[in-house]
Amino acid sequence: MNFDRIAEFVLAGQDMPQSALNVAATLLIDTFGVAAGAAHMEAGRIARDHAFAFHGAGAPEHAAHLMFDGRRASIPGAVFAAATQIDNLDAHDGLNPTKGHIGCAVVPALFAFAEARPELSARDALSALVMSYEVASRAAFALHATVSDYHTSGAWNALGVAALGCRLLGANPGQLRQALGIAEYHGPRSQMMREIANPTMLHDGSGMGALVGAMAALLAMDGFTGAPAITVEADEVEDCWSDLGKVWTIEHNYIKPYPICRWAHAALDALSGLMRDHGFSAGDVTRIEVNTFSEAAALFPGMPATTSQAQYSLPFALAVMLVHGRIGPGHITGTALSDPKVAEMLALIAVREEDRHSKRFPAGRWSDVIVTLKDGSRLASGDVHARGGPEAPMDMSEVEAKFRMMTAAHPEPRVTALWEMRERLMQPEAKFSELTALVRASMEENHV
Repeated sequence: MNFDRIAEFVLAGQDMPQSALNVAATLLIDTFGVAAGAAHMEAGRIARDHAFAFHGAGAPEHAAHLMFDGRRASIPGAVFAAATQIDNLDAHDGLNPTKGHIGCAVVPALFAFAEARPELSARDALSALVMSYEVASRAAFALHATVSDYHTSGAWNALGVAALGCRLLGANPGQLRQALGIAEYHGPRSQMMREIANPTMLHDGSGMGALVGAMAALLAMDGFTGAPAITVEADEVEDCWSDLGKVWTIEHNYIKPYPICRWAHAALDALSGLMRDHGFSAGDVTRIEVNTFSEAAALFPGMPATTSQAQYSLPFALAVMLVHGRIGPGHITGTALSDPKVAEMLALIAVREEDRHSKRFPAGRWSDVIVTLKDGSRLASGDVHARGGPEAPMDMSEVEAKFRMMTAAHPEPRVTALWEMRERLMQPEAKFSELTALVRASMEENHV
């Protein structure tokens, strides 16, 4: 697929199928919900303070609001802060074959770049969002197909951000080509399994990926040049782009029911299913055996000392589910990290790699769980695939329940208004600024 065809898709666009726009609206609101839930967390606060202090804009038209904050920073600074905020509450969407996440980078980019375009229709904004998901997913496919190590999402979602910025800035094909080249060259080729082994606020690299992508679009508009993007233009990745505009990968993204690394979700679903079907609780359990894929088995094994470790810990997540019956933002922060009941349950959990589950990764996220009760009975879940994707989608009522859990610290009228924007975005007369007005204000304000 030649670059001219890619440029036409990115810049001129095409009629997006209504099904893709519907998914985009849901993913957009779900991501804003995660941003709201993460607004009180330490990583998000640090990122916003940093952007405000060190990423100022030289002119008002070059600034954008920080999500759920009220202050403004430069467009790249605002995109960085929001992507970092979202990335550090691991409840945002993802796509299995990419082994990572798109929305946590491109949604902040849409929010920031659209601020200078108050006339932007909601439908055009959704079309731009769909386009950025499609570009980012194929950049991920191309990178995974051509390198031997496993890079964080920031390495490739930077290209989705650059494409979105170019579209909203009115770039020409030549500027787009340079922007993608800059974004790929400077995209953080950080090692995912290094972060898994030592969880930190770096998380999945999407904060830096979003920053680089936003800067790439703006630099290209100013005439800065970049080497052609290998993951876009190299002959060996042509197959990754051949179905652009024909296959809509956005429709295969999953929504997370839990704010935990999705590698742990299959085991969580297996355990919660057994709890629901057999009616046992934490006090009834003597042992839990988890069989999972190798990447999930490598997640943090002990009682976490930080929120980052908590979100990258399979046994901790299972212990929380066993004790509380659910997992929300409050279960992975503060005193919840030293909950003695959770620590007691965690000691009963054994995790090991199962070859058949590893062979299904990354196309699937499979695990099985065996629970031994005090009466000696053993309950086996059988093989379970993580919920939230097209294989096992969440009902819209479940998506809304998750959204309301994530936004619980915000004024209820504002939460309801945000959720109702999912339907409002589909109306022909709707402006995207109607939604961004709800996200710009600080956490305490109630703009409805």
